[in-house]
Order: sequence, then structure tokens, then C-alpha cells
Amino acid sequence: MLPLFWDDTHHALKDSADAWVRRHIRPHADAWEEAEHFPRELHRAAGDAGLLGVAYPEEWGGAGGDVFHGLVVAEALARGGSVGTAMGLGSHAISLPPIFLMGTDAQKERFIRPVVAGEQIACLAVTEPGAGSDVAGIRTRAVRDGDSYVINGSKTYITSGCRADLVVLLARTDEDRHSGLTFFVVPSDTAGFRTGKPLHKMGWRASDTAELFFDDCRVPVDNRIGPEGSGFLGVVANFTGERLFLAASAVAVSQMAIEETEKHISQREAFGRHLSGFQVVRHRMAEMLSREASSRAFVSVVAEQYRRGVDTSSQAAMAKNRTAEDCAWITDAAVQLHGGMGYMRESLVERLFRDQRLFSIGGGATEIMREVIWRRRDVRG
Repeated sequence: MLPLFWDDTHHALKDSADAWVRRHIRPHADAWEEAEHFPRELHRAAGDAGLLGVAYPEEWGGAGGDVFHGLVVAEALARGGSVGTAMGLGSHAISLPPIFLMGTDAQKERFIRPVVAGEQIACLAVTEPGAGSDVAGIRTRAVRDGDSYVINGSKTYITSGCRADLVVLLARTDEDRHSGLTFFVVPSDTAGFRTGKPLHKMGWRASDTAELFFDDCRVPVDNRIGPEGSGFLGVVANFTGERLFLAASAVAVSQMAIEETEKHISQREAFGRHLSGFQVVRHRMAEMLSREASSRAFVSVVAEQYRRGVDTSSQAAMAKNRTAEDCAWITDAAVQLHGGMGYMRESLVERLFRDQRLFSIGGGATEIMREVIWRRRDVRG
């Protein structure tokens, strides 16, 4: 993000995060993408380095940083060459906020601390086969039975679902579409819980993505996050941070595509000169640079409003849409300027072209974001 909003701690964090990524991710990025898997131990290494809890309060094991500290780490991880690894490591960024926002102190100590330390892995389970962007359409049900809830249903497209120790689950506790939803934490060793085989994806291949099944899973009332019916408000509050996280990752992917293309056009020759000697190539690169710069500025301004406590739900939706569209254009241009090499699996820009496609779907599809923007158009930051 733009250093305009940074202090010395942000600069220091960028240096240390970049160094950690160069050491722990970049040498293995290609292999992990091909294997569609990265080692579970990487979570612990990231926790030991303080990267997972950088934006969480110190009392729960974090570093007490702000939103920019979190986005600095998100960008650094994405620049490691494996967006799938970055998203897998970052799954706590979308699963822990409901606990932080609505959980008790005891729940925060119990669930947040081990995750930011990398000792446990958490995933967010909201999407269902019949309910994606329409969160109010969720059908997975939790029924109170004495001091427990009995959960039945299924979830799909869940990042880190295969390896998660803690499933932060949104389930229906009442028939009301909005006020009938509640969050629960379901440990993966709960009887009746199981995962399907990892789903194979176009991009983000190193992250595991799973279907989750709940068959008479019984969890204690102590695992309910917030009062019954508070889940919809919790997930809506979570959306802004998730969309900023995705927007920052899209900017990082755009930056990588530009850097790879700059190297290529300075080395590749055609008709007796380097590609950078052709005006049409230079002008395409100029547009790529301009789009990346405007995306970066947009996300930075929205993040600064978010840090100040301004309602940025509309602006975060705008930022996600804009960065996704710019990233799609930039990665497409990068493939084009690489020519035949850009179509090869061994090329980084080929991978980035596939990875970017999910930015306009995940965290709320582009079409849903436009509806959010229109409905919230009178909210000004």
C-alpha cells in the first residue's frame, strides 16, 4: 500500500515480511502450486515470525498493529509467487474477525491465540451449495438441545477447510432470513464432522479448498459466538476487512505481473531489437503501470478511512471491484506481451492470469458488489 499512510513500523514490517517470504515461500512456490498443497508447518513458521497476528491485539497473542500492518503482510505473502499459499496462510484473516468482534474474552483466548501463533488453523464456513453471495439463504441448521447445539448441513468452497482445526461456522438458528443466523466454532475432531476431498481449482492451487459436512455435530453452547441471531451482522461487518484483504492481494498480483513483464521485454528480442524498443509495447506497459498505481491508491485511501473508524462498506466494495478489473487487464496484457511463453505453465504470468480470476468472485461477486455500492451510495467516508 502507499507509504503515505505508513510510519516506521510499517516499513520495518515490510522489510521483515518480504525477507521471510523470500526464505520460506519463493523457493518452493512452483512445487507447491503443482502439488496443490503447501506444508502445514508453514503456519507455525509464519506464527513464529509474528506475521499471522500482526493486526490483532497483544492481549490475544497479536502485535497490536492496524489495518495497514495487515495489508502489508497480505501483499508480501501474495508476492511470494504462490497466491494459493498466501490465501491458505491468510484464511485466519476472514475466520477470526467474527470471534474478535462478538466473542467473549474466554473465547478469544481459547480460539484466537493458538491460531495467530500458528499452532492451529481456522477457516470460515459460510458458502453453501445453494447459498453463495446470498448469505441469508443459508440452510445449515443448528438446533439448541440443552447445553449444546446439534448442527446439520454442508458448506462448500471453504479455504483451508481440509486442514482446519477450527471451523468458524455460520448456521441457521431461526427461520428469519437475516436475524436467524448465528456463528459457532466447530472443532474438526467433533463427532459427525467430515471433509470431502480437496477441490481442484483453476487458480490458487496451493490452497486447500473443501466441502464440509455436518451430521448431527454436537457443540457446546460455549462455542456459540455472540447471541443467537447475531450472525448476519457479524458476517456483514467481516466483509469490509475481507474485501480490503482481497483488493490488496489483487494489487500485489498486478505488481508481480508488471515486474515479470518488464524483465521479459528487456531481454526478449524481435526484429533485431528488444521488445522494450517498440512504442506499442512501452505504451501497453505504461497503461499497466497506471492501472496498478490507481488501484494501489484506491485501496490505501479506503484502508485509511477504515482505520479511522469510517463506514467503508461501499468503498471497500468499490476497491475490490476496481482492483479485480485492473488485475484482470494487467495479467491479460502480461500474457500477451510474453507471447507464446505467456501461455506456458512454466511462466509465472500464466499462473497469475489464472489466479486473478477469483478476485471478482470471492468475497462477493462483482455484480453483488455493484448492488452494495448502489444501496450504500449515500454513505460518505
